Amino acid sequence: MSTIAAIATPPATGGISVIRISGENALEIAAKLFKPINGRDISQMKGYTAAYGSIYGGAKGNERLDDGILLVFRAPHSYTGENVAEITCHGGILITRRVLRACFDAGAEPAKAGEFTRRAMLAGKMTLTQAEAVADIINSRSDQFLKCAAAQLDGALYRKINEIKQTILDIATEITAWIDYPDELDSFEIGSKIGQLTDCRLRLKLLLESFDVGQALRDGISAAIVGKPNVGKSTLMNLLVGCERSIVTDIEGTTTDIIEENVILGEALLRIADCAGIRETNNPVERIGVVKMEKRLEQSQLIFAVFDYSRPLESDDYRLIEKLKGRNVLCVINKLDLENKLDMAYLAAKFGKVVEISANDSKSLKILNEAVRKLINPEKLDISAGFIANERQRAAAVKAEKAIEAAIDGINEGVTLDASGVMLEAALDSLMELTGENVSEEIIDRVFEKFCVGK
Repeated sequence: MSTIAAIATPPATGGISVIRISGENALEIAAKLFKPINGRDISQMKGYTAAYGSIYGGAKGNERLDDGILLVFRAPHSYTGENVAEITCHGGILITRRVLRACFDAGAEPAKAGEFTRRAMLAGKMTLTQAEAVADIINSRSDQFLKCAAAQLDGALYRKINEIKQTILDIATEITAWIDYPDELDSFEIGSKIGQLTDCRLRLKLLLESFDVGQALRDGISAAIVGKPNVGKSTLMNLLVGCERSIVTDIEGTTTDIIEENVILGEALLRIADCAGIRETNNPVERIGVVKMEKRLEQSQLIFAVFDYSRPLESDDYRLIEKLKGRNVLCVINKLDLENKLDMAYLAAKFGKVVEISANDSKSLKILNEAVRKLINPEKLDISAGFIANERQRAAAVKAEKAIEAAIDGINEGVTLDASGVMLEAALDSLMELTGENVSEEIIDRVFEKFCVGK
């Protein structure tokens, strides 16, 4: 394969930038533009060693561009499994691009999106599921999902799938052997394998159930702040966001559109929306806001239902309570610093999960954080067990689960051994597609096109 180069750090001004070169000629290319200050021969440098020196480039390759550090990694003990040279220079955008250009002038080719990780996978350094975990680690926006992605990178999902695959492979191998050599083997009863196949199917179904949790951790839990006008929804939104994102006034109906922000609460990422107040209104603009609120309410996985501690329950409150039946709701009693006129017992009986705060007091954030953490219960996801992380993995797992189900049904209905073997082969194909052991170039391209170029 060709020797590739790319900027491995974000394309922005910073303290340092790293330009990564990988391939058979990585060290030769590095030697053309990097000159160690002590005259050290780069071709003789051992892996995991560094040198300080000057970086050269320009039209004739003799223009001194910057000072920097060269790191050498020798195959196969590198990220890609190839010879790798990493040049660290000062973090200006212009100087970083000039050093990269010097790499190209010296013979390197521009790396494609995710090509370094792709080469690592092709070199056997990681599986496809682990490669996908690399992207998840880079893009993680919450501690909980970062922990999950780290477990994936450690091979948690691969090990789970491999256990299921091995059980099915053993049964399929026995079937093949019996079909090919019936006179040389003891009797084989396929019905005795139903228990093992049922267990494999159950384990796949449990993994598939982890998909929604994983998606919520990656993309954020859709949440909405709802309540009648002037109960403090916008003040609560500003408390969670940490700035004045929503307009706060004593005038009812000032929030007429959905205001959305991402916040970390209860160890999870919430895509939280401040919605228009729920009430009957003849104002056409406010009515549009109420309609949008009701639509967002239906789409939300977590709802903050806000009530005013200083006001008795009214018809709008009761209508909201009715709408929230069977939903995942945190009842928020706001304005605790005022005189109580609210039927607290009624709300506690209706919702169970109730927190009491003053949204204009920053100390309330800690109370909300703990309440959301208990409601979401991040501990219920066994990080070490692996989870289905994306649609590609989910589709492959669904196909495998259906193939195992078909095999079990076929055995119960008395199909021939070779027919059972075909169904189990289909399950194996799907499982190996999930792990990347048997996957098309098109799918691999699709996975790595989502990566940044320097990874």
